[in-house]
Amino acid sequence: MNSNQINILEFPTNLGLKKTDFDIEPGVKKLPDWLHKHGFHKKINPVHIVRIEPPEYTMDLDVESGVRNADKIIEYAIQQSKVLFNRLDENTFQLIVGGDCSILIGNAIALKQKGNYGLFFLDGHTDFMFPELSQTGGAAGMDLAIVTGYGHDKLTNIYNQKPYFEEKNVFCVGNREYDPTYVRPILESDIQYFDLQKSRSNGLAKTANQFLELIQESNLDGFFIHLDVDVLNDKIMPAVDSRKVDGLSYKELKELLTPLLLSKKAVGIEITILDPNLDPDGKYTIEFINNFVEILECRHKQESKSQITH
Repeated sequence: MNSNQINILEFPTNLGLKKTDFDIEPGVKKLPDWLHKHGFHKKINPVHIVRIEPPEYTMDLDVESGVRNADKIIEYAIQQSKVLFNRLDENTFQLIVGGDCSILIGNAIALKQKGNYGLFFLDGHTDFMFPELSQTGGAAGMDLAIVTGYGHDKLTNIYNQKPYFEEKNVFCVGNREYDPTYVRPILESDIQYFDLQKSRSNGLAKTANQFLELIQESNLDGFFIHLDVDVLNDKIMPAVDSRKVDGLSYKELKELLTPLLLSKKAVGIEITILDPNLDPDGKYTIEFINNFVEILECRHKQESKSQITH
């Protein structure tokens, strides 16, 4: 699916995050409107813009699953999955704007219902956390674990689709939380794991191409990209809820994403965690928009070349 046509799907939820002491609630739900204000939608020029409003935010901890707002996250994920499922038949690329990382759950359900897909998980954390180890109970820190089948069935087995992604079809790239206790679960999984240091030493473009080889060799129907902006260097993207030193430069992000976006197997990408409350003058957002749109334009150039060739 290498069409120039793009849909923007807006899923502005913050249900997967625990609020900080100084916030009424996390500001990530403002991201679609914030991007629109700074010209993102105009630059993308989507065929359709579809938006689903989330349930009201609370701090409720679901005792059954150990996850905050679990029932509301499930309700919202089902709504998301229906929207994305219907769009996947179109000759369009799905650009999904969160929200926090819990939007991966609804997107994953839709993809599993449609076929057998891979996941390129690009994040400053592994998000491969189990409820009993989580300090916040927030699904945004457990989303990769949930979509690969770890956790309570009410979240991991919606529509009896567990797991939404097979571990062996997932690359987790960019983590820079190196605490041994934190990374142990993902090291013990079948997920192909490249922390920030390993992805750099392996070569960023090479890492992306190894994932594409996996998609091809496993004859998957396609793949989806998760982009948490906290994978970026803290100096260029501090507007996130869980900051760490270091991170990818925009040049490095381009090296990783360009091969993936040029693939005909790429069906969509989700953008998460950029919090407008933490970027009041829009400085970091504008820089992100300019760089992301430039990276995305590689698809347009490739398609144009293809049309000229044929």
